[in-house]
Amino acid sequence: EPRSAVGNASTVYLRNDIRRVFRNRRAMIFTIAMPALLYLVFGATQDSTESVGSGNVAFYVLIGMALYGAVLAAASNAAAVSIEQQAGWTRTLMMTPLRPAGYVASKVTLALSMSALPVLLLAAVGALSGARADAGVWVLCFLLAWLGSAAFAALGLALGSVLKSDGAMQALGGVLALLAFAGNVFVPLSGTMLRISEFTPMFGVVSLARYPLDGGVTVYDEQVELWVIIANVVFWAATFAVAASYCYNRSTRRQ
Repeated sequence: EPRSAVGNASTVYLRNDIRRVFRNRRAMIFTIAMPALLYLVFGATQDSTESVGSGNVAFYVLIGMALYGAVLAAASNAAAVSIEQQAGWTRTLMMTPLRPAGYVASKVTLALSMSALPVLLLAAVGALSGARADAGVWVLCFLLAWLGSAAFAALGLALGSVLKSDGAMQALGGVLALLAFAGNVFVPLSGTMLRISEFTPMFGVVSLARYPLDGGVTVYDEQVELWVIIANVVFWAATFAVAASYCYNRSTRRQ
């Protein structure tokens, strides 16, 4: 098909996909509002005078929740491919100008668009509830948290392609919660546990998102080198991207 037809098909599909997501109010509330609620419980209640790097403890917690919210939204929306494959929708799309590459690109774009929403909500909630940091740190930390969620959109696409059922969404939620605990997102880790967490998928993205705030120094005054953080991000992003490509191509061939 002409490139214009393929491009138009991708644009129309993405627009319809965004409308579909916004109609699912229950999922929207869960992925967008839950991280903000967690922050209000665990972050806004912290002593606003206690500092971490160039900000306070509340801001440190805020960035962790923003990253988790972005990851949850990105991965969940990408994993929706499982429901579409179960319903035979992806087989129907093969008869349209929309090619597999365009379908995957639209899913990743949707995931990143949706992951921006919990980040923006948390930025507003944090500003109103005592989170403190320099303006430049605010912007960089939230931007890095949002961009870091892209790797987990690939993870969601991989799991959705493998499981092909509603169970993909439940499984993904459990996996992400475990990765957040293991990756120093929810609970500050130290010593041996911190060293172990350096090898887990969420450690790199949350440490990079917090780097403008703390320079890699944890709340327990342990230094995490920037090269370790970047190596973690690159390794897991590449791993998830390869897994997503392989799993999706395999699932479409079987159809």
